[in-house]
Parts: sequence; C-alpha cells; structure tokens
Amino acid sequence: MHNSPIQKKIFQNKTIYIKRDDLLSKEFSGNKARKFAYFLDYELPNVRKIVSYGSNQSNAMYSLSVLAKLKAWEFEYYITHIPDYLEQNPQGNYKYALENGMNMIIQDQKPLKNTIKNKEILFIEEGGREAYAEYGLKILAQEIDTWKKEQGFESINIFLPAGTGTTALYLQKNFKDKVYTVPCVGNEDYLKEQFQMLEENEEFYPLITSPFKKRHFGKLYRESYNIWLELQEKMGIEFDLLYDPHGWLTLLENPHIFDKPVLYIHQGGLIGNESMFLRYKRKYDENI
Repeated sequence: MHNSPIQKKIFQNKTIYIKRDDLLSKEFSGNKARKFAYFLDYELPNVRKIVSYGSNQSNAMYSLSVLAKLKAWEFEYYITHIPDYLEQNPQGNYKYALENGMNMIIQDQKPLKNTIKNKEILFIEEGGREAYAEYGLKILAQEIDTWKKEQGFESINIFLPAGTGTTALYLQKNFKDKVYTVPCVGNEDYLKEQFQMLEENEEFYPLITSPFKKRHFGKLYRESYNIWLELQEKMGIEFDLLYDPHGWLTLLENPHIFDKPVLYIHQGGLIGNESMFLRYKRKYDENI
C-alpha cells in the first residue's frame, strides 16, 4: 500500500489539508484499504472464505469482494433486505461486489462470529470493525506524523466522519495530536459503544463532535448535496456523498478545530456515489 498524497486547499476562507486516501489504488482505497491492509500483507493459508454482513450498498462489502478476489477466496455477505429497484437495476457497491463474485444472502438475522468455528472462514464484523484494522491505521498515523514534521507543524488537528468509528479510534490511539470525529450512523452514545467493542481505555478515544442538526443516516438532505457540490467546485475533489457532507458541515460548524492546522482524511467510498447521486436526482427531480 502506497503513501497517499496530502493536498493543501482553501475552502470557505479556511486553509485545510486533505489526506487523499481515495487515491491509494483504483480497486482498494480509502479507509477500507487501511482496515483490511493486514489481510493484504499477510498470508492466511487456512482461509478459504470471507463472511461478513451489513447494508446493501456498504463500502466494506465492495472492498471485501475485492480482497476475496485478490486472494481467490469465496465471499459470503449477509443483508436483511434489498430494495426491488436495486435488485432490478444493480448499481454502485452492490453491482461491483456481485461482479467480483460475492454470494449475497438475505436473512433477518446477522451471522454471529462466535458461532463460526471453521478455521477456513474469516469473519469480518460490519464495516470492518476489527482489531486487525489497527495494523493499517498505525501505518496511516506514521505517514501523517512524517508529513507533519516535514511541514514544521508542532501539532495538528485531524478530522474525519465516522461509521463504526474504527478508523478514528485507531488513528487516535497511534497519534499524539487530537483526532476529531462526528457520528454519522448513530449518536454519540452509539459511537462510544463501537469504540468500547475494540478498546477499553478511553484515553485512546477520539473527540466526538456533535453536529448542530441531527441527520439520519442515509437520508437525503439538500444542504448535504449543496456542500458536496461546493467542495467539488472549489477544491476539484469528489468526496463521498454519504459520510463526507455530514463531516464537512459539522467541521465548519466548529471553527475552534481550525485553531491548529486541520488535516481532513478523505476515506474514499466514491463507488457508492453512483447510487447516492441517482437517489438525489430522483428525490429532487432535477438535472443534477
């Protein structure tokens, strides 16, 4: 895995640095490349199959399908439902994961890790919430620390939106400066629960920043689309349409974070934009 570039940008009169993990590779990029780096770098000769679960447009689902293809493993993925429209019109992560050979299973109950005893099966929790993820995120922390020293910065603030919060947690654990995050899937309590599943010591927890406005995960908001458009226009960078708008809106609502140089982690997820963009188009019925 190659070191991703860091770009200096100006946005809404604020200087900000972007860690372009979306550029790590064409097939395996973003925070999932960091989370699953251990499985790429190490041989697991006993493994024959990956089993995981989550949503039908999960970034982790697609990344695991790539990992399975690279390793010549089977990939079994569980979801609770699939919309008729998506099933009839495959797109985004769902489409490309299927093309990579994913076997999708629809059932109400998610598989449980402790029920899988077969050593040939690698079970991955939803979103890659695994202790193995620290391996790749420690490398990310080292890259950022090297860059910080090259810039001559005494300290910086890091910001990134969170799903399971795994990336933010292990980044904070391996980096001495402050890491800020905002919960996108649930509230602050939900995110802390996710942290506790991986790390008992709260000293390693990133700082959770609460948004001014509650936004339900996966729901479409006009201001989210507007900030996404503005970021693309002003920076020339395409961000994820699901997590990043919520992240950027929250970051800009908290100007105290800019008291130090701010590094925003671009966590990829751009394949998912294919389906999100069409959802926005259908909702607003515009030529967007």
